[in-house]
Amino acid sequence: MDYTILPTDGPPILGEAGAMMVLEAAMSDGVDLVVIPRIRLHPDMLNLATRQLGLFLQKLVNYHRQVVILGDVSDLTRSSKSFHDFVYESNTGHHVWFLDDEDALRQKLD
Repeated sequence: MDYTILPTDGPPILGEAGAMMVLEAAMSDGVDLVVIPRIRLHPDMLNLATRQLGLFLQKLVNYHRQVVILGDVSDLTRSSKSFHDFVYESNTGHHVWFLDDEDALRQKLD
């Protein structure tokens, strides 16, 4: 499966504007899978109480895009049961994955 990886440098991704930027990258590269380095996500995106992550991911899924958040999120899964459950459920599906590195991505795609 072809995918695009967003660069690690760039503005923080947040909200609908962030979703549109990610969609544009996917469409311009002609791919359905977009890999987003964790470092690019605005801190509010990984706080489930803000609902930003859910809205962001829903927008991408509505446009038939798969999303990978690439980078270690174990600090968040240890400190928040709800985030742990969200990551677990996401990783069992087909639309959103939280993966530690590109090796894990290659294994998931195989």
